[in-house]
Amino acid sequence: MNKNIVIKAENISKQYRLGQVGTGTISHDLNRFWHKIRGKEDPYLKIGETNDRSTKGDSDYVWSLRDINFEIEQGDAVGIIGRNGAGKSTLLKLLSRVTKPTTGNIYTKGRIASLLEVGTGFHPEMTGRENIFLNGAILGMTRKEITRKFDEIVDFSGVERYIDTPVKRYSSGMYVRLAFAVAAHLESEILIVDEVLAVGDAEFQKKCLGKMGDVSKGEGRTVLFVSHNMTAVKTLCNNGILLENGTIKYIGDVNKSIIEYNSYKKSTNHSAIFSEISDYSNNNFKLTKISLIDNNNKELEEIDENTDIFIETNCEILDNINRYHLSFVFKNSENLIVFTSHNSDKPLKYGANKVKFEIPKNFLNIDNYSISLYIIQNKQKALLYEEDFLSFNVLESRKDLGSWMGKEPGFIKTNFEWYNE
Repeated sequence: MNKNIVIKAENISKQYRLGQVGTGTISHDLNRFWHKIRGKEDPYLKIGETNDRSTKGDSDYVWSLRDINFEIEQGDAVGIIGRNGAGKSTLLKLLSRVTKPTTGNIYTKGRIASLLEVGTGFHPEMTGRENIFLNGAILGMTRKEITRKFDEIVDFSGVERYIDTPVKRYSSGMYVRLAFAVAAHLESEILIVDEVLAVGDAEFQKKCLGKMGDVSKGEGRTVLFVSHNMTAVKTLCNNGILLENGTIKYIGDVNKSIIEYNSYKKSTNHSAIFSEISDYSNNNFKLTKISLIDNNNKELEEIDENTDIFIETNCEILDNINRYHLSFVFKNSENLIVFTSHNSDKPLKYGANKVKFEIPKNFLNIDNYSISLYIIQNKQKALLYEEDFLSFNVLESRKDLGSWMGKEPGFIKTNFEWYNE
């Protein structure tokens, strides 16, 4: 293993039998044992279904992870992302040696401190003080080394008043505060954190992210971080691993990982045709079609930074008394509003309308975007709100060799006029 590689996973897979410990039956256990002593492959590795929670399976065996391969270098901060049930927590348990893989090998270099769920590694009958020393001892630290870190841990956790109280009497928030402080401050080479930080308040979450940043960038330790908060992942991590149904869908730059996550979570859709039923057609209006088109009025197939985007709306206003306008809301992969655009100063006319507006090239950054629509009556009442009805990816355009590659900082790119005086 390369001297800079601290974690290496080779073809690791994890299989579970639903509802059972072991294989669930004596005959299955004996069959597995008989194959093992004869040097044969486990017969139950040949069966099993992908861990897709959206479908009902027929097999009792499920692959929580399947054929996972990656290498992580010292000092890397890696965000592990994916939907619920993708295998993120299972992967962290394997890396932390809480459970062993069904197949494959994991190689690690250095001590691992992990925070997988509330109370991991804590004995409920022991006090906070005793648990700090217990966790340090498990990591192989001497009592003197732990004592040197003790005040820093207690100060960071903010539970000084209750440090000599058994942790079973702690609230879930206090538990997490102390557990994170212990994991982050004790001298391990690898820090593994699952999405338990969701238990803490916003201020403590910010404090934890800051500490993990210091651990990775300042101290050169390796951090593996699981979260559904893409902003936190983007802030803390430089690389990402995207899991889907127990397999790696993408591994690489964290920004591209997040874009990939959002693009498969919400597939791209450049055109929406609305039916004449329910909300899209009533006594006031009839919404027909909205699409992303190019300069030649053709529907866009692929969009990059250098693409001019036109959003065209076909609708009919059936009410000649009130005034109506459209309002579009654009959100990025982190579900943050990038900008809005509306035609309130040029309301829709009575009868058929075909209106469009332009998003100029080199305005949107590389990312995945969704569009939501409001139809507003008399600038005050929303008659229709359709969320995320269109979505598209802005890809990186081809650039000259030697120029800046990748996504630029910020939500949008501006092209302000500069003057020399």
